[in-house]
Amino acid sequence: MKKVLICLIAIITVFTITGCNKKEETKNNTPEGTKSTETNKNNSTEQNNGKALVLYFSATGNTKKVAEKVALESKSDIIEIIPKVAYKEDDLKYSGDCRANREQNDPKARPEIKNDIDITKYDTIYLGYPIWWGTIPKIILTLLDKYDFTNKTIVPFCTSGSTGIKGSVSDLRNYNNKLNIKDGKRYGTKFTDKDIKDLINGNY
Repeated sequence: MKKVLICLIAIITVFTITGCNKKEETKNNTPEGTKSTETNKNNSTEQNNGKALVLYFSATGNTKKVAEKVALESKSDIIEIIPKVAYKEDDLKYSGDCRANREQNDPKARPEIKNDIDITKYDTIYLGYPIWWGTIPKIILTLLDKYDFTNKTIVPFCTSGSTGIKGSVSDLRNYNNKLNIKDGKRYGTKFTDKDIKDLINGNY
C-alpha cells in the first residue's frame, strides 16, 4: 500500500511539472512572438514611409530662407542645387541681354549643375525655386533631365514678388507628365510658421 501511494505521488508530480512547462512554453511563444511580429511590422512601416528631402535652387537667397525653414519644420534633409557657373548680380538684371534673359528665352538652355545630388533614398521631394519670367528657372529642367524622380512625390514651392506658382507647376507637369507633382505653394519675402506648415501638411 505504501509503495502504491509513493507511485501515485510520483505520477502526480510528473504531470504537475509537465503542465507547468507547457504553460510556460505557451506563455513564452504566444505573447512574445506576437509582440515581436508587431514590432517588426511597425519597423517595416517606418522604413516604407521613407525620408523627405528639401531640394532647392536660390540665386539671391530668398528661396534658401524658405527651404531651410521647410527642412526644419518637416525634419527633412536639405540639398542646394548649385549651378556650375554661379549667377552674379549682372546675370539677373532682367532688362537687357543678361544671362537669365538668354536662358529663359532659349528652349534648349540647360544650365549645368555643379554638385552631385543623391535622391534615391527619398520618397518625398520638396522642390524650391524662384520664379523667373513667370515660371521655373531652366536649371530645374536640368535637374529633371539628370535625375530620376519616378515614384517620388514632388512638392514644389517657389518665391516671387507677386507671381503665383500655378504657371511653373503647369510647366513642370507638361515637361514630364509621368511625375507626381503636387500643387505647391508660393512664398514672398515674409512668411509665417503656419505658411510653412501648410506646405508640409498639404494645405496649398
